[in-house]
Amino acid sequence: MSLPTPPGPPLTPTVTGAREQLQGELTKPQYQAARPTPFEQLWNAIVNWFESLGTSGTPGGVSPVLILVIVGAVLLAALVVGFILFGVPRLNRRSAVSGTLFGEHDVRDSAALRRAAEAAALAGDYATAIEEGFRSIARALAERGVVSTFPGTTAHGFAALAAGPFPAMAGTLEHAAGLFDGVRYLGAAGTGSDWIVVRDLERELSRARPRLDEALA
Repeated sequence: MSLPTPPGPPLTPTVTGAREQLQGELTKPQYQAARPTPFEQLWNAIVNWFESLGTSGTPGGVSPVLILVIVGAVLLAALVVGFILFGVPRLNRRSAVSGTLFGEHDVRDSAALRRAAEAAALAGDYATAIEEGFRSIARALAERGVVSTFPGTTAHGFAALAAGPFPAMAGTLEHAAGLFDGVRYLGAAGTGSDWIVVRDLERELSRARPRLDEALA
């Protein structure tokens, strides 16, 4: 008399069944938490590579230390070339320049001030156009790192500072400062020709290269 076969899966699973059971087991949280992160895997690979250099050497008998020195020299040369071609990075200086400008707290950049001046000129409000245009000139030079203004700096004081790196425009800078004071403090209405003086000065300064010795001083 034969005994009945007990219910349930066979004691010896098939290859496919064993693979599925193993995959299911490895997906449990405790196994996933123990797996190294991609950063850890990359770091381990770098460490193992350096260790292999120290134990087995490199082809041709080149010292691992020499390789590191060569790599460091190449990186240093690349940095030097970058500084020569592009200068010291200013770390988003344009967005960082703001604050008091000729007695008013103003967070606008030079482009926003220029747009406001042009809009006022189109509307025939030359007093506002001259005022905003002169502020745009000062803010632009500060963004370029050429001339910085501080609380208490007057329009004529700025013109004197800007005349150092831009000596050819010293007279126009002083004239524009006088136009700014006229519309800002003396109630002058300004004219279209006055606005053109400020507008053209802004354009010339944007294209001009400052005298670096005066700008640094």
